[in-house]
Amino acid sequence: MKAGIIGCGSIAKLRHAPEYKENKHISEIVFYDRNPERADRLASMFNGSVVRSVDALLEDPTIKVISDCSSNEHHHIFTTKALLHGKHVLCEKPISLTVADAMEIVEAQKKSDKVLMVDHNQRFTRAHQKAREIIQEEALGKVLTFRTTFGHKGPEHWGVNKSNSTWFFKKERSGFGVAGDLGIHKLDLIHYLLDDEITKISAFQGALNKLDEKGKPIEVCDNVVASMQTKKGCLGSASFSWSYYGEEDNSTILYCEEGILKIYHHPDYQLEIIKSNGEKVHYQLETIQTNDNQTNTGVIDAFIECVNTGKKPIASGQDALGSLKVVLAMLEAAETGTVITVDPF
Repeated sequence: MKAGIIGCGSIAKLRHAPEYKENKHISEIVFYDRNPERADRLASMFNGSVVRSVDALLEDPTIKVISDCSSNEHHHIFTTKALLHGKHVLCEKPISLTVADAMEIVEAQKKSDKVLMVDHNQRFTRAHQKAREIIQEEALGKVLTFRTTFGHKGPEHWGVNKSNSTWFFKKERSGFGVAGDLGIHKLDLIHYLLDDEITKISAFQGALNKLDEKGKPIEVCDNVVASMQTKKGCLGSASFSWSYYGEEDNSTILYCEEGILKIYHHPDYQLEIIKSNGEKVHYQLETIQTNDNQTNTGVIDAFIECVNTGKKPIASGQDALGSLKVVLAMLEAAETGTVITVDPF
């Protein structure tokens, strides 16, 4: 089958296109970008073809699957249209900027009965999947508290636009700043690891360091810290940052009744168990995706498997809607200085 990609920025270049190219079920990739040169460049790199409009992509009956790699404010437009044109869609996160727009996508999926998967790729790493297995087996008892973080030096260092004019710094386009770029990954991960929902949250946020092309503080947050409670009663904290200039940090620590789970915390072991009696168990799985270490995430393969077999996506539109609600609640908490109760998923 053919795959179409909407939006030819860094996420398409480094993640989606290479993984489609490696997938045995994909015969060709068709690229669209509002900047024709970007589409031409990726088509040349991956031996694909180009269309000059989204409609041309959606109306091509030979294209069965679509990756929506557009900027955040366009997801609900392109993903909804693609689903209603009978395409299976892998949408980048966040699913949208508002709950109403996310609901529009979810309803389009129901109406079309096509696969909708959202690229919450932390659900796919072997370390996170192994940690979820350990938690479900209660090998260390119940999870009591957790802390998680995700930070790097900022999208202007890895995005296709390597300058302070990047769309990630524009409120009307990115919406949430670092909260939607990095934070939503880890909030979604907590839902996945614990098979639980974040129900209450408080937070602080700010544009502490990043400046726009005019030398003024950016319109969105570059740092957020939050405290939260889950439906099952777990307590946790999180920090998300575009100003981790020394090295990227993508770690999560879970404190359980009978020990500790450390994920992507040790330099040599992707998963480390420290039991209450002092015994340590180390797992060498795979290194996590970073901006400097681009490897196959398994996301495209999982998406195509769902298309071919009817298997339920590991990160569905409903899952993504739940994570979006937490991000919105987190930013509301930061703006109001109050504890916000998250709307039920």
